[in-house]
Amino acid sequence: MDRRALLVPPAAYLAGSLPISGLAARLAAGVDLRRVGTGTVSGTALYQVAGFRPLAVAGCLELAKGALGPALAGPRRPGLAAAALALALTGHNWSPWLRGAGGRGVAPALGGLLLAAPEGAALLAAGLGLGRLLRQTGLLVGLAALALPAWLARRRGTPGVLLGLAVAGPMLAKRLAGNRPLPPGPHLPALLRRLLLDQDPPGHDR
Repeated sequence: MDRRALLVPPAAYLAGSLPISGLAARLAAGVDLRRVGTGTVSGTALYQVAGFRPLAVAGCLELAKGALGPALAGPRRPGLAAAALALALTGHNWSPWLRGAGGRGVAPALGGLLLAAPEGAALLAAGLGLGRLLRQTGLLVGLAALALPAWLARRRGTPGVLLGLAVAGPMLAKRLAGNRPLPPGPHLPALLRRLLLDQDPPGHDR
């Protein structure tokens, strides 16, 4: 690996860690998204507090920060591209600038996949779009993430598996971790609810 390649993982992580939606919410509405609703620092939360225009600008930047790592890695180094995308999502989901809070990684995942594996971006976007239509976004985005490794394996072989895992791993891990402690009671049902629906029981904000 050449010296420039060694810079790709830290650059991808740093870009991913930038809480763009959180900054946009502060600038546009004076709101800390960690204190609103579920505490998720995401485009959805930004839209709820600031509307479409800030979301449009922040959304483009969120896509771009996910694409940076694969772009720097280039098409001839799919393993490095997958590692860079995984690090970008990790930085986004557990941002050090937000003391470990963050989003769910959908926008940067779409940005990275648009560059590295457009058919993967299409699957994730379909899950997001259908989920919004049916008001089951958490469930259908989760199913799309779970399907990514197998889908990309069929299309691209081992490099596709790596890309699928690079996206699905951080996204599903963030669902399980949440932004707040688990609710009281048995943890297994709560964890399954988080994994499948990206929700905690009613009345318990994460």
